[in-house]
Amino acid sequence: MNYNYVGNTGLMVSELCFGTMTFGAQETGMWAQIGRLQQKEVNQMMSAVLESGINFIDTANVYSFGQSEQLLGQSLVDLGVKRDEIIIASKVLARMNDSPNSSGLSRYHIFNSVDASLKRLQLDYLDILYVHGVDAKTSLEEILRSLNDIVESGKVRYIAICNWPAWMVAKAQTIAQYRGWHKFIGLQYYYSTVSRDIEHELVPMAADLDLAIFPWSPLAGGFLSGKFTRAGDAADGSRRASFDFPPIDKEKAYDLVEVMRKISEAHGVTVAQVALAWVRQQPGVTSTIIGAKTLPQLQANIASTKIKLTEDDLVKINEVSPLPPLYPGWMVKRQSAYRK
Repeated sequence: MNYNYVGNTGLMVSELCFGTMTFGAQETGMWAQIGRLQQKEVNQMMSAVLESGINFIDTANVYSFGQSEQLLGQSLVDLGVKRDEIIIASKVLARMNDSPNSSGLSRYHIFNSVDASLKRLQLDYLDILYVHGVDAKTSLEEILRSLNDIVESGKVRYIAICNWPAWMVAKAQTIAQYRGWHKFIGLQYYYSTVSRDIEHELVPMAADLDLAIFPWSPLAGGFLSGKFTRAGDAADGSRRASFDFPPIDKEKAYDLVEVMRKISEAHGVTVAQVALAWVRQQPGVTSTIIGAKTLPQLQANIASTKIKLTEDDLVKINEVSPLPPLYPGWMVKRQSAYRK
């Protein structure tokens, strides 16, 4: 396992981050379709994760409405994990109950949510707290001041972002710098061979602002596992079969799976491992978030770190998954020719 620096913080995390979205026991709804792992399976998963050298664990308050955090926290106790040898990240935004103030990024909810997460995790502090998305009803400056104060309280070490547009991230960093507040250190965004949208604005912004990139769903919700083809989609209870998210261009995805299957055969690996290796090798990527429902699936995902795609492999994948030109990007490229 390799370790990478998170921006300019000096903090080092493993090149893979283990996502715990599959932890929990909801009987119905979205979370039931994603996971259902219980404490025994969670402990087995976490043991394999730690043995592999992964030191970065990702959860969220909303995953199975707190059960993911609770199961993760208990596994850390059961396995006797040393607190200073692991990086724990959680999130705040989503609605946790019917109370009118149980969601969003208000100061009220941020502080209450962090306290509840720490209690479930049985921890004194979070290493990283992500804002899980946009709160259009709370001012950006109010959000940033609250995040600065939660860091100053000692309950959170670093702050990061999920799912904000690039302009909002850049504005937030500018406000924080101007105010002398703690700034965001990284970005957790959806990124895969079939969904490369972040390359338009977010990736170059991250490079300019020295922000780490932590891709989520590198297998596009399981569609790039190799189980889905034009000949017939998977019907084995896979996540995509029951929960068709995140949205993708499936025709493009089928083409990619065909190309990646040939590459996987040449390397003696799986299509999923090729898809994971591609994300890991992209510029700016610090740690790729993987998840699993079973121990063999987890071990296979971890083994993807042993794969090094060749330049020819990358070219073949890029030929099938080009980004559509968007304005003003294509105009900037055209007008910048005079500087060459």
